[in-house]
Amino acid sequence: MQSNQIAPTSNKNFAGLIITISIIANVIILLLFFAPSIGYKGDVAFDITVLPRFNAVFNSFTFIFLLAALIAIIKRNVKLHKRFILAAFSTTLLFLVTYLSFHYLSPETSKYGGEGIIRSIYFFILITHSILAAIIVPLALFTLVWGWTNQLKKHRKIARWTMPIWLYVSSTGVVVYLMMAPYY
Repeated sequence: MQSNQIAPTSNKNFAGLIITISIIANVIILLLFFAPSIGYKGDVAFDITVLPRFNAVFNSFTFIFLLAALIAIIKRNVKLHKRFILAAFSTTLLFLVTYLSFHYLSPETSKYGGEGIIRSIYFFILITHSILAAIIVPLALFTLVWGWTNQLKKHRKIARWTMPIWLYVSSTGVVVYLMMAPYY
């Protein structure tokens, strides 16, 4: 080992746990979309359409934190990079809570009302966003674990994929909200 290398604090990759969490998160989301009997059937005492707005705010912060983390690591400021990554995970977790809450509480999913070319653009963004959002869950978790445990070779290799995908997912989440907002 070179003297400027940091020894891994663990060689575990937590694959079982990460894959389990990823599957559970994605299955819950799919069930809320495609199994209407799972959602809440009672009255809600507040306007739940505020939750998608929170989703967009949390996605915006995730995007900003990820950019800041990327800039920090380019400048070789690992400590600041870690802090911004943890901030991005925090806002992503808050997003997940409000997203799942909205889709659990909402009596029905809103329909996009745009027409013409904008409709095609919306669905392209939505479909790519949705597919990559499912993929980013295990990517981000593996990247976090490998970075946190100083398995830096693995971390760098996967982070080259994770960062651009996560940036895309967080930014297109905001775009989807802005395009969908008139129809909530």
